[in-house]
Amino acid sequence: MGRPGGPGETGGAGDPVLEGQAVRPCDPTFQHGVVVGFDGSLSSERALAYAVGMARRSHCGLVIVHVANRLPTTVWAGCEPPVFVDLPDHRTEILGLELACADYLAGVPWILVERGGDICYEIEEVGREYAADAIVVGSTHGILGKLFGSVSGRLARRANRPVIVIP
Repeated sequence: MGRPGGPGETGGAGDPVLEGQAVRPCDPTFQHGVVVGFDGSLSSERALAYAVGMARRSHCGLVIVHVANRLPTTVWAGCEPPVFVDLPDHRTEILGLELACADYLAGVPWILVERGGDICYEIEEVGREYAADAIVVGSTHGILGKLFGSVSGRLARRANRPVIVIP
């Protein structure tokens, strides 16, 4: 998966987008659609279900965003300074295959967009690119959310469009 128009992405009413055929943010199907953050977790699955219903009721496209886990790894080579290597996350490909087989996405035009970086920034950036009417995310639970602040809370504070947080 990658930028819109890559293999395995869909456009139109769930039809696969052909290799080399670009789905641009100005595509009327996805412009002013619903952006949803999705990582396969239970809370993101609930957010996706809500976003699918919202897109269906609004007759608009659904932009599913997976922010890849690209953690830098330090490589030490003797006396040389450390080098940071960007490790790819193949989870997006797996999520794309799961979504392609999901019955609940039938009849809703959707695409899967992979980004790497800060989750809040990337989801908001996709929302801006597609002029999204709303962003839907699942709530963050656990110790990491308490220590570093939840993604949903940070996104709700910084976004320039409505953010719907699904518990």
